[in-house]
Amino acid sequence: MKAFVMVRIGEVGWMEKEKPAVGPYDALCRPLALAPCTSDIHTVFEGAIGERHNMTLGHEAVGEVVEVGSQVKDFKVGDRVVVPAITPNWNTTEVQGGYHQHSGGMLAGWQYSNIKDGSMAEFFLVNEADMNMALLPDDIPLETAVMIPDMVTTGFHGAENGNIQLGDTVAVLGIGPVGLMAVAGAKLRGAGRLIVVGSRPVCVEAAKAYGATDVVNYRNGDIVEQILKLTDGAGVDVTIIAGGNADILASAVNMTKPGGTISNINYFGEGEFLPVPRAGWGFGMAHKKINGGLTPGGRVRMEKMIELVKYKRIDPGKLVTHVFHGLENVEKALLLMKDKPKDLIKPVVLLD
Repeated sequence: MKAFVMVRIGEVGWMEKEKPAVGPYDALCRPLALAPCTSDIHTVFEGAIGERHNMTLGHEAVGEVVEVGSQVKDFKVGDRVVVPAITPNWNTTEVQGGYHQHSGGMLAGWQYSNIKDGSMAEFFLVNEADMNMALLPDDIPLETAVMIPDMVTTGFHGAENGNIQLGDTVAVLGIGPVGLMAVAGAKLRGAGRLIVVGSRPVCVEAAKAYGATDVVNYRNGDIVEQILKLTDGAGVDVTIIAGGNADILASAVNMTKPGGTISNINYFGEGEFLPVPRAGWGFGMAHKKINGGLTPGGRVRMEKMIELVKYKRIDPGKLVTHVFHGLENVEKALLLMKDKPKDLIKPVVLLD
């Protein structure tokens, strides 16, 4: 089969690979919709998780089941399924400890395009299929559905880890597709004032549609000063980090109230350390909590995210600005995520 791979750090390409062998608990899918992710850019072009050779890329996919293992009970050939970016092995002690994302080691629940071949190929394998796939309702378009495996669940995890309370003032730093879903999640959890930081007009307009009440443009000056001015010096209850380099963490700490929460869903792809400002953190005693979390995965999480889309609590289809057709266009879509033209939020590739 044809696969789009990370050849090595800084290089991508196409190669022929063997079709994956299906184990008793696995399913083989052909992709119906694929989407590249900014984390693919960090992985390939920044070497964020280290060297990988000829690893198939892709962890955002909707697929059609073409083969199931002998022990798969809930899915059959022909089913259309949402496959999460996080597909843990569910028989580990980390799962019993409540953190399936780290099943088998730190971040090891994130298998696709990290520790095993991903979905940007003619076929891809789903481990423990009964636990790692969810049926896709017929009335959800493919380009909308493929936002669920990562963009929706990751953005919402930012709101969850922020422990947003009714009426809280929330800041979302970065309004790419994940940040926009953090905005939508914060609104659903009851945020009052919802301040976003971004500059691209297409993202700003989407943020307003998802519930932003105020927009701060980092090109107009220091974002901490702007947010403190908007809040009369008080700062915000919750800050969600959904983009930026290492210094964004310091900004988040400085703009968050004592007792507030910083929730990070940003993939820091470079550097050895992340800065925490001593004074901004109250010299270590400000009761400011810093939560960083890889999004939940697995079947139940996907089913819940699908319910939010099905019953129109959110419309992640608004994220999709570029649609391509045919597997051969995943490279073009990936490079769009790298270059980030002004009219881009998220590209999708549909496989006809």
